[in-house]
Amino acid sequence: MTADSQPNTSDRDTRFRWLVLALIVLASFISYVLRTNLSIVAPTMKADLGLTDVQLGMVFSAFAAGYAIFQFPAGVFGGRIGSRAAVTITAVLWGLLTIATGLVPGSEQASIGMVLASLIALRFLVGVAHAPIFPVTGGTTADWFPVGHWGLPLGLSSTGLQVGMAATAPIIIWLMGFSGWRGSFFLTAPAAFVLAGAWWWYVRDYPREHPKVGPRELALIDANRPPPRSHAEHKGAWKKVIKNRDLLLLMASYFCMNYVFYVFFSWFFFYLTDVKSFGEEEASGLFAALAVIGAVGATIGGMSCDRFISRFGLRRGPQVLCIASLVLCAAFLFLGATAIGPYQAVILLCLAYGFTQITEAAYWASTISVAGRNASEACGVLNTGGNLPGVLGGILVPVTAKYFGWVAAVSTGSVFALVGALLWLFIRADRPMLEPTRTAGE
Repeated sequence: MTADSQPNTSDRDTRFRWLVLALIVLASFISYVLRTNLSIVAPTMKADLGLTDVQLGMVFSAFAAGYAIFQFPAGVFGGRIGSRAAVTITAVLWGLLTIATGLVPGSEQASIGMVLASLIALRFLVGVAHAPIFPVTGGTTADWFPVGHWGLPLGLSSTGLQVGMAATAPIIIWLMGFSGWRGSFFLTAPAAFVLAGAWWWYVRDYPREHPKVGPRELALIDANRPPPRSHAEHKGAWKKVIKNRDLLLLMASYFCMNYVFYVFFSWFFFYLTDVKSFGEEEASGLFAALAVIGAVGATIGGMSCDRFISRFGLRRGPQVLCIASLVLCAAFLFLGATAIGPYQAVILLCLAYGFTQITEAAYWASTISVAGRNASEACGVLNTGGNLPGVLGGILVPVTAKYFGWVAAVSTGSVFALVGALLWLFIRADRPMLEPTRTAGE
């Protein structure tokens, strides 16, 4: 018997939305294992394939380019076909592309140019395939949780990706120990197929479509919620989203914050092994510690977001939380970049990263608040801004390091964090785009 054929739930209260959230967290976890894996195998793969640091940076940037370019189309895609189909399809693609990465030709089978082109093409496609996950699940969170109570589930979603990052280094290093860097891709790919099956089985696009959601839970979720969009509204939603002033400001600020994220995502493990001279096993532990601190920060940020909104309102709550966190991030990042002792540097840099993650829920909750029924498309806009810096950072960091040193390369993140904090002064998350008496330019 499938979930569709189950008898409907009685009048008793249900908590099925939390199972949906658990699957969102699992999807975040698996997504980050299957995208962070290349950062962990990079030193070994670089030596095996004969790549330079700049060529490796091009490979990192290829993922970020595909991921960033397809964020907005992915949000539209999810809004059109629904989260159930969208996540299932993309998870299957994750698994197939992970296997394909393990099959990339070596230098004995092809020229360096062909090897590099293959890696760039594959990482671009990996970016495209992973692009829908956060815009689509952001829309799922908006649809499955009560209005104004999105902070904690969004924070936990970010926690899932941080735990995925924490787990990736030890998992991949362990798998590489007996299967090589190629084998680590083959052995992690099946997780994507498991996620695809679980998501299709348990998740529906809207709570009212799921037979296990009871009337009380449905009433709680639907309270103060605008009615579902018509077909015409679905088609025109993207035009409204890209013209909204507050959504564009959120995207610009998220760009700045995520520049710092990509410095860590793409280069932290490499920085530990090649710049600070840590061994691979110790570096994997420190990389995991970084992600654990990020997970703690994301959870704290999710809980704090709801509390700040309750206390200060939708405008001031996220604003205060993000400005304070980004200023502290900038300070710790600069101190970490200039620290002499390697462990002192790692501690300060980890704290800087933790403060970036405290802001995550506030960015996404503010976007959902402004977008209303157009959450999937708006989250695609937000994450477009959030991932364009991956293209910039993938090249800017090694080039800056080459000509000015790693202190300058890491310190560029402080400038971006401060600009991101400044932009929050102009963001109005308390101004929904669907209010008939207001326009996007007000």
